[in-house]
Amino acid sequence: MIFVSIKGFAIFAAKFTTNMSWRGQIVPSFYTSQMDQSKVKMLVDEALAENEALFLIDLDFGTEGSIKVIVDGDSGVPLSECIRISRHVEHNLDRENEDFSLEVTTPNITDPITDPRQYNKNIDRTLKVRTAEEKFEGKLVELTTDGITLFWKAREPKPIGKGKVTVEKKKTIPLSEIKEAKVKIIF
Repeated sequence: MIFVSIKGFAIFAAKFTTNMSWRGQIVPSFYTSQMDQSKVKMLVDEALAENEALFLIDLDFGTEGSIKVIVDGDSGVPLSECIRISRHVEHNLDRENEDFSLEVTTPNITDPITDPRQYNKNIDRTLKVRTAEEKFEGKLVELTTDGITLFWKAREPKPIGKGKVTVEKKKTIPLSEIKEAKVKIIF
């Protein structure tokens, strides 16, 4: 079918609209991608299996056929690994059948820690941790299978007399109680 004018396209597109929206506008159904998400997940898992130090943080499918893969590693992720994962996924998907864009990236430094394996590479860094009841900020000194241990110094009133004294505090927080943990950026 050939479209002569933009008005004709709008009439044609109106017949194929769905309830999906993109940037607040209704999207024609032929514009949305019906990508096989399980196949993409399988391909990402295959690529990650080649390097046991890497693990998946997030796999997101956008409305325009965009795929965003966020991976992390026990000691960071080199650029060559992002390229390898991207090529593995891209070369095993058929561009003739599906139009997609692929982005393989590592977590942003300001993103919260979402996987327990991420704590291991942040030992000796300062974390901001929020639980349901309290907030803590301290140096991550230990990671166990059950939780993390933070260490920090605080100024508290003297038990006798006026003034304050510096005390060292240590707190073990179970992983199940952590609502959010972020690495504090120190310049």
